[in-house]
Amino acid sequence: MNEAIPVTRVTDQGTAKLMPDVDRERAWLLTVDGAPQSYVDLDEPAHLEFEYARRLGHVLDTVAEPGRPLDVVHLGGGALTLPRYLAVTRPGSRQDVVEADRGLLELVAEHLPLPAGAGVEAHAADARAWLADAPSASADVVVADVFGGSRVPAGLASVGYAREAERVLRADGVHLANLADAAPFAFLRSQLAGFATLFEELVLIAEPGVLRGRRFGNAVVVASHRPLDTAALARRAAADAFPARVEHGPALRDFIGAARPVRDEDAVPSPEPPDGSFGIG
Repeated sequence: MNEAIPVTRVTDQGTAKLMPDVDRERAWLLTVDGAPQSYVDLDEPAHLEFEYARRLGHVLDTVAEPGRPLDVVHLGGGALTLPRYLAVTRPGSRQDVVEADRGLLELVAEHLPLPAGAGVEAHAADARAWLADAPSASADVVVADVFGGSRVPAGLASVGYAREAERVLRADGVHLANLADAAPFAFLRSQLAGFATLFEELVLIAEPGVLRGRRFGNAVVVASHRPLDTAALARRAAADAFPARVEHGPALRDFIGAARPVRDEDAVPSPEPPDGSFGIG
């Protein structure tokens, strides 16, 4: 049994808490202002506890042949769950993690240190500003998993952001976004519409109950200039403990409907989730 002691610290952007998992000896849950942010098992970094993290992992597993190193930019740091995952599933990858909360990065580095040679560099910076300074065509993958509390910031919810991310990606690069919304999906549809103006291929991964408008939840949006292995994604998403649907092509265009891309000056954060919406998947 894990006898580790919870750690609470006021960081730059809230109150962060690291809580040990009693069922896994060196596993930790990170919350910020009470909202679950990350789950990390130091002994098994390829274990992805949250459902949305597993869906992001499925995409990362299928964007290139197994084990091939990738150059990845992570916008949003948390406890570095996905960087740890890629460091073991795609060793040799070069990863940049951009996290606005320097205090949170310091807390994670102190209590959940990365193994030597992980190839991960952390940057305490605003995600949109850091991306604007990043070289063009320098990344294979950009992962946007930025939440201010439990909402995606407006700065990462516009077609201007999508254009900046597309510039940083290589020609065959892939953009992943963890978003959250509920019916009638005004936020999610507008985000998809924005990516559709720049990328030929779009994929949406979410639980059927969310897509049917029954509850608030996460949705993973994938955008690229090349076809994605949607069959492999669908198999993996369907095999999860909480199965998800993979939408693409005409069905996804129907979902977007008449939604319009959002300009920077009109961008708003994602909706405030109802109480109790997020927990461990």
